[in-house]
Amino acid sequence: MSAIPLPAPAPGAPEPWRHPETWWPRLTAATAELDPPLAAVELDALAWNAHDLLRRAGGVPIRVASKSVRSRAVVDAVLALPGFRGILAYTLPEALWLAESAEDVVVGYPSADRAAIARLAAEARLAARVTIMIDDAAQLDLVDAVAPPARRAPIRVALELDASYRSPVLGHVGVRRSPLHEPASLLALAREIVRRPGFELVGLMAYEAQIAGVGDAGGLGAAPIRAMQRASAGELRERRGEAVARLRELADLEFVNGGGTGSLESTAADPSVTELAAGSGLLGPHLFDTYRGFQPAPAAAFALPVVRRPTADIATVLGGGWIASGPAGDDRLPRPVWPEGLRMLPREGAGEVQTPLRGAAARDLVVGDRVWFRHTKAGELSEHVAAFVLVRDGALVGEVPSYRGEGRAFL
Repeated sequence: MSAIPLPAPAPGAPEPWRHPETWWPRLTAATAELDPPLAAVELDALAWNAHDLLRRAGGVPIRVASKSVRSRAVVDAVLALPGFRGILAYTLPEALWLAESAEDVVVGYPSADRAAIARLAAEARLAARVTIMIDDAAQLDLVDAVAPPARRAPIRVALELDASYRSPVLGHVGVRRSPLHEPASLLALAREIVRRPGFELVGLMAYEAQIAGVGDAGGLGAAPIRAMQRASAGELRERRGEAVARLRELADLEFVNGGGTGSLESTAADPSVTELAAGSGLLGPHLFDTYRGFQPAPAAAFALPVVRRPTADIATVLGGGWIASGPAGDDRLPRPVWPEGLRMLPREGAGEVQTPLRGAAARDLVVGDRVWFRHTKAGELSEHVAAFVLVRDGALVGEVPSYRGEGRAFL
């Protein structure tokens, strides 16, 4: 299909997703001729989310995190908007595939895929478009072993600075990513990159997961979370700023990437950052319901069919075990959102083959009805469907494939 238009909402335009009693029935009506399971993207909600990310970024360009979308058509639609620039891919094979049409793809994680490294090194066009991530000299050694410098195109590399917070009370706060926490260790590896033939140091990345990926709204734990995030943002601004200043003495960095959907404002305020990263906020999974500073629209959702009625107060849908990654818990389960008031059974949860649902609304559901769910994380929904149906203003307007629908499963 042709490019998906995502115009900016007019000032004061209605936000119909704020009214679930009409929003979800409209999605049901628009897709009534389709058999679930199905996943839908509502384009007005997607456009609203994309432009809200730009507003929150305050003029700092946003690199689209493709793993949080996993549909090329949606990524392309977002990249067509002024303010979005480049792709942050997950794996090197994915990056090489995307770089067949995209000119600027950064791989967010180191790669040990020898076949992908060999292809990158062998094709000058791809080597000019793709930047790999490095946090250890052993990763450079692997590239050299696969494709010696004399027999390859120069490989663009970026360094990852560990953005976790070392709290005097809580200890390590954040994810275990790069071993390069201090500017000195980062600089030592940068010197190694500059010294070795066949590599070009072009960028730096630092992902503050403890800010971008942790909700701060409501509950007894919200105040300590906010305090931790303020302290972490202040510490990282100083440390990242020092690292960038010292790196620029060695190399002409093209980009300094930071943040994620949950931290756009605080990361954009760091003067050393030249671009942000975001992807999940485009589709608005229920993970972001726990954030205080913003509330994306539920642009993506999936519907499952009711297939049996084991008791008068339970309706069972087919499948449903579309559980998000991360620490096991209820917050990783898909959330039934329509009809309202449905809940999973504690002893069954979301099952691979079926998901029983209980609640007042379950009594009125019959075989063939559908239940709408929101996924915890954005991109992982795409691993369960071959396509997203597109809805706009209550009407079905098309369909676009996910990676899976294009025959791709990168990880």
